[in-house]
Amino acid sequence: MIDIHCHILPGVDDGPAEMSEAIELAEHAVQEGITTIIATPHHNSRYSNNKSKILDEVQRLNKALTDRNIPLNVLPGQEIRIIGEFLNAYETDELLTVNNGNQYVLVELPFSEVPHYTEQLLFDIQLKGLVPVIVHPERNTELMNNPDRLYKLVKNGALTQITSGAYVGKLGRKVKSFSRKIIEHNLAHFIASDAHDIHKRGFYLRQAYEQIQKEFGTSTRYYFEENAELLTAGKNVMKEVPEKFKKRSFAWFS
Repeated sequence: MIDIHCHILPGVDDGPAEMSEAIELAEHAVQEGITTIIATPHHNSRYSNNKSKILDEVQRLNKALTDRNIPLNVLPGQEIRIIGEFLNAYETDELLTVNNGNQYVLVELPFSEVPHYTEQLLFDIQLKGLVPVIVHPERNTELMNNPDRLYKLVKNGALTQITSGAYVGKLGRKVKSFSRKIIEHNLAHFIASDAHDIHKRGFYLRQAYEQIQKEFGTSTRYYFEENAELLTAGKNVMKEVPEKFKKRSFAWFS
């Protein structure tokens, strides 16, 4: 399995504080069946982790994994909080695309809102030849209350990534329900862990894939797994035709 969103680099954000904790997280990833992880430190939030810093830290972690014979490959990435100066930061080589491939970029929205400039910015990102991937939309309060906004963003070319722990119920009933409905309406393209540690924010990736297979079928599971491979390789991912939420889809908020 490939995990496209994980906070495994030590000492850079709210993931592992030290190398020993990162190694422990890596060992759990291998036990989970994960072979490749895209390291995605926060940036433009309360943490600042620019491109050059992340590339150096990924190299350091991979060497530590090799020295310990841990069969896990870590690739560079970045979870970038959406800001108005996003493209300026990209032009000055501060931002890091997935696997430094200059194609996919992981974008984080605030948890309580969708900034008014989001639709235009995501469009402008695409004009630069990049594909924005909105991470954990299932945890955004405004998208929960108005999923038409998510539909419009996806219809206009953005991709989304659902968190495995959210899908299996680790973040509460409402988030779990919304995660499932995002998938039902063809608004999700990836499943990833967003793992930070082995205790509170673990992987749950295998469990999520097994549950998706049970609820949506084998083809849907393969859709998500193959998309993770395609994204990592910098190739075009598969997309289904997005669907609008129906009014009855809001029943879980009553």
